[in-house]
Amino acid sequence: MNTFNKEERLCSRKLLDLLFKNGSSFLLYPYRISYLFIAEAQPYPVQVVINVSKKRYKRAVDRNLIKRRTREAYRLQKETALYRLLEDPDQLLLLSVQFVGKKIYDYSFLEKRLAAALKRLVIEMEGKNTGKADGTD
Repeated sequence: MNTFNKEERLCSRKLLDLLFKNGSSFLLYPYRISYLFIAEAQPYPVQVVINVSKKRYKRAVDRNLIKRRTREAYRLQKETALYRLLEDPDQLLLLSVQFVGKKIYDYSFLEKRLAAALKRLVIEMEGKNTGKADGTD
């Protein structure tokens, strides 16, 4: 399951607009995570979009390097961090991972920070599912 298929990528303009208008988000440097649950059956429980600001990184080579590193870190961690906790086949998690860092970090740092961000995402999802959103942090 360590793949990253087309069906796992969030490409729909309609769903992207829905995510950024109605979704929740948090910042865990160097990532801003936005997420939203919708009632839609899909073969994969999560659709993700990874983006890097063109304003901060003018060269496409730099943006692509950061996206490749982030995508690889997500690909390796999605099964253990997210998929096991999302059992409902009729719900889809829309996820946006935005890189907001000021410099290009090495892969090991990005992997650790993305793991921490996914853990926090799980904690926030569990808080919303139980009806009590934890306002700490």
